[in-house]
Amino acid sequence: MSRARALMRLLTPGSIAVIGGESAAEVIRQCKAIGFGGELWAVNPGRKELAGVPCVASVNDLPSVPDASFIAAPPEASLQIVRELSALGAPGAVCFAAGFAEIGDDGAGLQRRLRDAAGHMAVIGPNCHGYLNYLDGVALWPDQHGGNRVDRGVALISQSGNIAINLTMQQRGLDYGYVISVGNNSTLGIHDYIDALLMDPRVTAIGLHIEGIDDVAAFSSAAIRALHQGIPIVALKTGRSSRGAEITLSHTGSLSGSDKLYTALFKRVGIARCDSLSQFVETLKFLSLVGPLADDTIGSMSCSGGDASLVADCAEALHLSTPSFSDHSAATLQKLLGPNVHISNPLDYHLYVWGNYDKLRDCFAEVLNNQFACTLLVLDYPPGDGDRTANWEIAERALVGAVAATGRHAVIVSSLPETMPQSARNRLKAAGIAPMQGIDDCLYAIRAAAFIGRAQRNVEIVLPVMAAAGYDGPATALDEWDSKQELVGCGLEVPDGRLCSALEVLDAAETLGYPLVLKAVSSELAHKSEAGAVAINLGSSEAVAAALHRMSDRFDRFLIEKMVGPTVVEMIVGVSRDRTFGLTMLIGVGGTLVELLDDTVPVLLPAQRHEIDVAIGSLKANRLLAGFRTQLAGDRQALLDAIEAIGRYAVQHHDSLLELDVNPLLVLPKGVVAVDAFIRRRSDEDQATQ
Repeated sequence: MSRARALMRLLTPGSIAVIGGESAAEVIRQCKAIGFGGELWAVNPGRKELAGVPCVASVNDLPSVPDASFIAAPPEASLQIVRELSALGAPGAVCFAAGFAEIGDDGAGLQRRLRDAAGHMAVIGPNCHGYLNYLDGVALWPDQHGGNRVDRGVALISQSGNIAINLTMQQRGLDYGYVISVGNNSTLGIHDYIDALLMDPRVTAIGLHIEGIDDVAAFSSAAIRALHQGIPIVALKTGRSSRGAEITLSHTGSLSGSDKLYTALFKRVGIARCDSLSQFVETLKFLSLVGPLADDTIGSMSCSGGDASLVADCAEALHLSTPSFSDHSAATLQKLLGPNVHISNPLDYHLYVWGNYDKLRDCFAEVLNNQFACTLLVLDYPPGDGDRTANWEIAERALVGAVAATGRHAVIVSSLPETMPQSARNRLKAAGIAPMQGIDDCLYAIRAAAFIGRAQRNVEIVLPVMAAAGYDGPATALDEWDSKQELVGCGLEVPDGRLCSALEVLDAAETLGYPLVLKAVSSELAHKSEAGAVAINLGSSEAVAAALHRMSDRFDRFLIEKMVGPTVVEMIVGVSRDRTFGLTMLIGVGGTLVELLDDTVPVLLPAQRHEIDVAIGSLKANRLLAGFRTQLAGDRQALLDAIEAIGRYAVQHHDSLLELDVNPLLVLPKGVVAVDAFIRRRSDEDQATQ
């Protein structure tokens, strides 16, 4: 049985064994409360029953092999129970106990033993809260929760048990199919959960609360499979701040890695990233009820100019498009709403048609006829029901009628989350309209849906991320000359130059012609400017001799090169090794100001040309590259060629390369030249033993 199928059997059991004391008893009570219809068995050698279920002394005394087990025992005892279940052929279990990798080295050793004891079992945890299956009525969950049984819904995978609990308590109308608290991921990675959940057609979207990912390559492949299957994924990644990353490490024992690299990962594989729990819930709700969108165009309708302005401002901040109505629609709306209404998108339709079902429906339908990807109707409800909300319910029905007539996507959104009552949420969901709460979060969700829609359409060109390979052994740094020769071999252009002793510099200078650059060459010299080991724009033999005199008391090898120019923009292209992501590439503004300006963007490997182009387009330097004001434009295609060549070199040498730095990479009006380079890799002796 595959790990994903074992996990799916654990998540959808016909029989459950609970092992332990009060926490195990609470699982029985929660299973009964949620309506579990299968077999419930209890294991406790010191008690006769748990929550009304008779106990047996050990798992070997169970009447059959359980599909799912909940283990609430101390760490060492949990290991033994997992070992016994594995010997019986049990598909999986929840390990509730803490005291594993999250507490340090001793706990990490226990966790390795737990993984060995599990064998082929799917073990959720340890240090987790278990899971809730609202589709089939299963609650291996020793605590309260706020969800209800559903026929279809979102699957939530959370590395924090308490965040999972809190999210079940939301009052936003988000239907959960599964809520899984994964804890320390002893035997399972997030990719295993994604693969298992993709087997269930009742899952409408997948939400991830992530503190760290152990296997980025496997995760990226699972996310691409979700794209192929049309299941949207939304992520809330914590550990963005330096303090947050520190807490993440102590909390789960997982490596949080660079936050920018996680953003690059999510962009590559079509995962919408959220910055807050509120965005997370609203985005999942939108994707579950509406789904991915064809583009990022929106229409908006409200009976207030203030609401219309809020929508317009937020849409612009999020780079959502609010196209004007067609001439026909504008004329039709003007006739329908009267001469006092200014027709624009977002539309303030005033109160002239408020409470009039036919006119509201006709107004809404005409706006929807413009074929925006999604249209908003802004409604904030008064407290209570009945007569107090009668006109609001008329507006609801009018929108439902307009959607039915046009077949277009539309939602109702309250400007404040709390002004959308549960009764309204229930009516809207029953009518097929997403009840969105908060204009900002609603528009964020629409942007995410457009991003995922684009990713799904382009899934055939998405590549998984290269597997990470860490290395802590001895390293060798190449000097600039050797580094450049390596890169010339992969297609990078470098200045015409000579490697010389001090005695050979002046003759080489005459051969090359002026102006020239003189540099000291040493494998221990990574930053030449700070060391006074570079002199530029040397226009004569006297200038070369003076520069040589300043350096020759400290260095005995030199590189003399032709000056390159005119330069449009100086770039940096670097490759470094991250423990979580392996080799990754950085593109940005280069030269001596690289750290001051910090205009950089990471690119994961292997990188495709279109990804590199998008990355360059996100930089402020892109304006210089395009020809800022009266300046010449840079050779963008040559820059893409050069960065592709560096990426290929990194992939070809992924087992040995530790660090690569091309800075500056000069972009010229025609061509691109690498004027400095540095490579650090595994030592030759260490490579020979691999």
